[in-house]
Amino acid sequence: MMIKQNVADALVKHFNAELYSWYLYLAMASHFENQNFIGFAKWMKLQANEEMEHAMKFYDYLNQVGVQVSFNAIDAPPATWSSVVSVFDEVYNHELKVTESINSLTDLAIQEKDHATNIFLQWFVTEQVEEVATSDYILQRAKFIGENHNGLLMLDKELGKRE
Repeated sequence: MMIKQNVADALVKHFNAELYSWYLYLAMASHFENQNFIGFAKWMKLQANEEMEHAMKFYDYLNQVGVQVSFNAIDAPPATWSSVVSVFDEVYNHELKVTESINSLTDLAIQEKDHATNIFLQWFVTEQVEEVATSDYILQRAKFIGENHNGLLMLDKELGKRE
């Protein structure tokens, strides 16, 4: 193994957290599909796919540095939410937690003088700035709209344009 055990363990833990993010956003997509918010559902499915890509980046890196990746049980995410605002509030807070985790991993890599892992993590540091900003933007829009049906349909249409 090319990295210290504590770094390897922390990276594997985060890999499994990325799988939970995939699971969470897929559950949110299903919730929106059930509500006939097809645009929100599309946005969440694409977000789920992005989280799986993040998990695979960790998987590939761990294998490159000689770490056997272990798979932990993934907690079941919620199945329903009370409103569009409640979903995007959870997205925003979840992305803050992911950011905290990435920052802690980066701190650990620096502390352990693990330059390769630190460089690997820099992409995620930058990515989380975008993730938090995007989720905050949508949350603020959803809060402004509240339960206004026309506004929700317009936001649904806007988010459905995500490529």
